[in-house]
Amino acid sequence: MKDSFKHQGMRNKLAETVAAKGIADKGVLDAIRKIPRHLFMDSSFEDHAYQDKAFPIAAGQTISQPYTVAFQTELLEVKKGDKILEIGTGSGYQTAMLIEKGALVYSIERQKELFKRTNLFLPKLGYKPKKMIFGDGYKGLPEEAPFDGIIVTAGAPFVPKPLLAQLKIGGKLVIPVGDDVQVMTLFTRTSGKSFERKEFGDFRFVPLLEDKN
Repeated sequence: MKDSFKHQGMRNKLAETVAAKGIADKGVLDAIRKIPRHLFMDSSFEDHAYQDKAFPIAAGQTISQPYTVAFQTELLEVKKGDKILEIGTGSGYQTAMLIEKGALVYSIERQKELFKRTNLFLPKLGYKPKKMIFGDGYKGLPEEAPFDGIIVTAGAPFVPKPLLAQLKIGGKLVIPVGDDVQVMTLFTRTSGKSFERKEFGDFRFVPLLEDKN
């Protein structure tokens, strides 16, 4: 599959749709206009790539709705050079968004099939995370902490304490919390032991898997 003027036009429309829903971050909207989302999906579903909806991918997972990706990224307030931990690489679309924003991305994926595929795929598009890890997102990545931001791209039944512990002072954790329906939640670390918590409405994500070994 190639990236064409037609795809570019569809991306421009998608960016307009997402902006109309309230996304104002110019860097996020520019990333939507630039990232070839159709390449992150099976070619037979190309027509769905630039609709503002989630879509199934391998291993029972989904590529998130563009608005949701944009919303989480905007909450994170990524600045160029920020060190960001992503929990749930998935298709790599969110990873690409963070890299377009100038982040140094460390990404953890629990599904081996997705990890292998995305690890090979992202560099082919020119997106090179600092590190991609096959592992348990609940544990975070203590050896690379602290982070300016942590983003969780799956529904967490509770907030993993290691993720809060791995934030810098002033760092942000964006995480959908809940079982069937998740509440998008933003934690900002205000001191060594204190966090500010804000909630931003209901979303639906696939569940965040924990390593049971």
